[in-house]
Amino acid sequence: MSVVVSTEHCLCCVCYTGKSSVEVKTEADSNDITEHPHDNKTRPYVCTVCDKRFTQKGSLKTHKGIHSGEKPFMCTVCDKRFTSKGHLNRHKQIHSGEKPFVCTVCDKRFTQKGSLKRHKQLHSEGELYSCTQCEKRFSTQHCLRRHMNVHSSKYKCTECGKSFGTNQSLTWHRRSHSGEKPFECSVCSKRFTTAQSLVNHGRMHSGDKPYKCSLCNKSFCQFSDLQTHKRHVHSNRRPYHCPYCGKLFKTERDVKRHVLIHTGAKPYSCRHCSECFTWHRQLKRHLLMSHNEGSCFTCEICEKKFIYASGLQLHSIRHSAVKPYVCSECPKCFYTDPELKSHHRVHSEYKQFCCFLCDKSFRYKHCVVRHFKKCSVVRGFVSDTF
Repeated sequence: MSVVVSTEHCLCCVCYTGKSSVEVKTEADSNDITEHPHDNKTRPYVCTVCDKRFTQKGSLKTHKGIHSGEKPFMCTVCDKRFTSKGHLNRHKQIHSGEKPFVCTVCDKRFTQKGSLKRHKQLHSEGELYSCTQCEKRFSTQHCLRRHMNVHSSKYKCTECGKSFGTNQSLTWHRRSHSGEKPFECSVCSKRFTTAQSLVNHGRMHSGDKPYKCSLCNKSFCQFSDLQTHKRHVHSNRRPYHCPYCGKLFKTERDVKRHVLIHTGAKPYSCRHCSECFTWHRQLKRHLLMSHNEGSCFTCEICEKKFIYASGLQLHSIRHSAVKPYVCSECPKCFYTDPELKSHHRVHSEYKQFCCFLCDKSFRYKHCVVRHFKKCSVVRGFVSDTF
């Protein structure tokens, strides 16, 4: 029996949880009676192809499907096939949205017990495995290996050159180029590129919002929405700032999105024509109006169309003629809370938008953008962004 270092095979579950830094593969001759090195269990059932041994006949039968390619268990929702019923049952949780395993530290939920166990390592041990090509760190070797696929371009899109960690992620991404949306909502006929997106959308119709905020009792369809809500509403930290106007943001994503205003970049391009857009919602509206692609939400009163359900909900409020948000400083009333907050700046001396060239401050974003264009010319600041 020989022992060789290999990077092409996954670690066994015992080696994996032990976080060995080197993957070891045991190669056995067909005449060897190999036992698993971590326990004393008898494994009488041997695979005739790779000599792997099992304690149960059913486990051997399932394993043989790897060599034969046979996948007898099919998902009735998306037609994906699996080698075992257990794998199929775990997969079905994606469609049902069921996540029975909850982290006691941060309340994040998982479909599988193993995923929760790996997640808990982030709290107890920190991120242990570092990428040698960037600053990212991971809790397991499996996550690091998946991430390294991005650097090696193993799963690279031939359309735009973007790389992904898994083949499944690349498959989902390719649908953004092809326009393929195989999953359709049975209520409103809206279509989606992934099954999980359809599940999340379906909660909008059912009213199912399993993720509740512990601070204000507001509920959300997705855990990521809950996390975003906590950062935006209940946290006062704004560690990210715009290099152009100095505006502060709570998340890196927010500042990246904001910088597009200054740079004039238009990363969202139409696959049917040469039009490009700054925001994804602009592209969605263009595809709907110009190429009749996608679905929309229509107001029953005035038949105005919206690309998002939230847009229709805000619009519907205006038909009621009720303005529930009243300014505490003056008699003005507003339809929505964001409108009221924007109005409050009229009464406040606080000016959160600052020009980084002359330190002049402004109450409103559009004012500092307009000012910066003039200020950069006067001070000889060379910029191709405007």
